[in-house]
Amino acid sequence: MTPVHFAFSSAFLLGLTGLAFHRTHLLSALLCLEGMMLSLFIALSLWTLQLGTTSFSAAPMLLLAFSACEASAGLALLVATARTHGTDRLQSLNLLQC
Repeated sequence: MTPVHFAFSSAFLLGLTGLAFHRTHLLSALLCLEGMMLSLFIALSLWTLQLGTTSFSAAPMLLLAFSACEASAGLALLVATARTHGTDRLQSLNLLQC
């Protein structure tokens, strides 16, 4: 494994472990998701550059568009949760209540 592959794999795994173990606030979960998407975007961009073909050149932009949509939906949920519950702590959310 090259050092570049190791760096992006470890960045993705750090984001994943942060998402799995530090779920106290919704904002920290969203930041971990954004870190994972950023490492995937950079790794996919480097992979496309290494291949040298134009058939995969749209894949990083498509991933970036999806991550922007995910970020906007996450921030909208964060604002809605903060307005209705008064906090963004995940322990205060209850899925059984309407």
